[in-house]
Parts: sequence; C-alpha cells; structure tokens
Amino acid sequence: MPSRDSVHALPVPDEDDLDPDIRKYFNICRDKLGLVPNVLKAYSFRPERLRRFIDSYNEIMLSDGALTKLEREMIAVVVSSCNRCYYCLVAHGQQVRALSGDPELGEMIALNYRVADLDERTMAMLDYAWALTEAPNDIDAEDREVLMDLGFDANAIWEIVETAAFFNYTNRMAHGLEMMPNSAYHRMNRSDDA
Repeated sequence: MPSRDSVHALPVPDEDDLDPDIRKYFNICRDKLGLVPNVLKAYSFRPERLRRFIDSYNEIMLSDGALTKLEREMIAVVVSSCNRCYYCLVAHGQQVRALSGDPELGEMIALNYRVADLDERTMAMLDYAWALTEAPNDIDAEDREVLMDLGFDANAIWEIVETAAFFNYTNRMAHGLEMMPNSAYHRMNRSDDA
C-alpha cells in the first residue's frame, strides 16, 4: 500500500526527465491549482497516455456544454462514491466545494448524495449517474425519459453519460494503481472564507 505521501504503487518518472510540454503543463497546474495533481504524475509513467488523458479530461470536464462544471464534478463524485474511489472522492469532492462555495456539499455527495439539499433535476441527474455505474445494463429509455421530463436535452444526457463513463474509467485506474490524492485537497475550500 502506498504511503500518504506517494503517488501510486508504480514508479513515477522524475519531473526533470519528462518532455518539455509535460513539464510546462505541470507548471501551469502549479500556477493555477497550487499543485500538480497526483493523477497527472501517475500518468507521466506513459507520456502519450498522459497527453490523451489531459485532452479528454479538459474536453469532458472543462469545456462549455449543456452541463455546468459543478454538475460534472457532482457526477464525478457520485460515480466515485459508488465505486468507493478514494482518489477521486477526495480530489473531486474538493472541486465540488470550490465550485459550489459550500464546504459541506462535497462530503454530502461523497458519502450519500441523497441527503444533500438538491433540486429534483440535479437529483435525477445524480440518480442516473449512480445507476449507470452500479447497474449499467439496467439503463433503458424510461431512465432517459425521466431526465428529458426534467429539462435535460440530448446533449445534456450525452454529457451525463460521458462524464459518468469517464469517471468509471478513472476510478478503475486509481484503484488498480493505488493512486493517492494530493494531501492538500483535504484542506482546500473547507470554510466559507476559503
């Protein structure tokens, strides 16, 4: 089991040995986030995969679309809760706190999203993400109709599915490699003035 200060169970290349574009991206992360997320360090083991991971993550989680960034982060946390993915619960729970301005919401969604004070539309979106993670073969047209009745169009439903699918993938990578979240995530956005 990796220690709390490690990245994951496999070796991580020294940052000085990485390609210039990856080192540049890590420096951008330090400037914007105050850290280099351990998932990126873990993927640096396979630089070409890291580049594709960054592109996919940025497109799915940060681009403009039918869902807000907060909605996507909530989906990430619900999927990670269903999968009990420690890395993503910590890292994306912090993002829920940051984007919502609510220091409790990340934990509520991580531990049991059903106790959070969310509107019917958001709750249905999270129910769908949970169901898609827990029993994907049971999803059918009726499940999508519930979402459509609450105002989700085809683009929004696509984004719900894509975000849930992406985090099912990342959760399995995190589990399989025993990725550890950056310890700084635990302290970030914990108070109303953070």
